[in-house]
Amino acid sequence: MFRQALPDLPQVEIASYSGLTVRYAARIGAHVLVRGLRIGADYEYEREMALMNRAMQPNVETVCLMSSLEQQFISSSRVKEIAALGAEIDAFVPPHVSAAVAARIGNPR
Repeated sequence: MFRQALPDLPQVEIASYSGLTVRYAARIGAHVLVRGLRIGADYEYEREMALMNRAMQPNVETVCLMSSLEQQFISSSRVKEIAALGAEIDAFVPPHVSAAVAARIGNPR
């Protein structure tokens, strides 16, 4: 689904891994983790995570970007809850994601 959402960004690599993100970053030679912030609680969580990551891998930095106002209220858990209760999620996710979620919860289109 990530690849489908980003077809115009060939420089973006999509990869799956297990374990700590900061260890994966170090393993592939990445020096920056980019994280998104929506609300104040995200800041506290990401700050704590960035400090822990720095303690484990000092050469990997964390950069946080603020989401747009229009999308600050959207969260994956809320979108899944809305879908599970039978409402449309098309306004919150790309069409291919909406279709995949609907199929997964047994509400195919």
